[in-house]
Amino acid sequence: MADHGGDGGRTGHIRRSPLSEYAEMTDAAAPGEVSREERAAPDPEVVDVRRRRREFAAVLGEFRRTPVLVPVDAEENPLTADQGGVRWILAFSNEPALARFAVARGEGEREWAYRRVLGARLLDAGVAAVGVPCGVALDAADGDEGVLFPPVAGIVPDAVAVDPAAGTTDAEAPR
Repeated sequence: MADHGGDGGRTGHIRRSPLSEYAEMTDAAAPGEVSREERAAPDPEVVDVRRRRREFAAVLGEFRRTPVLVPVDAEENPLTADQGGVRWILAFSNEPALARFAVARGEGEREWAYRRVLGARLLDAGVAAVGVPCGVALDAADGDEGVLFPPVAGIVPDAVAVDPAAGTTDAEAPR
């Protein structure tokens, strides 16, 4: 297969993800660095928001490239939790993180079945298959070390993203 994703005989434009466009807006400063925009911005809150967006974009990119562990039940359905009107697929970065979660639930003695899934596949296909607003909770038992990937545009497919202003998915929004 050719690098452009098509058959070997055809070349064309490579479709870029909205995330790559978002990353360009961050002025390409590395996490912890101050961009040109931030040096010029007088408001420290604006500087902090931009820095946190860059850091989250880096975490999201790493998650998309990394296989994670998703506990499954006997029917191969992923373990989920509902909170605040959102269903969260629970994922873990490694077996010790899953073990901490099991112990926190008081279920550390039982055997946990899981599947190894690429983060991108979980966000792009897994979330879309759920049928309700859904995100991914990574390392849920690890407090501040855990990460939530909410069902918003730029993280999950636009068709299943929740519009924060309206509280609906794109498919539910009036046309």
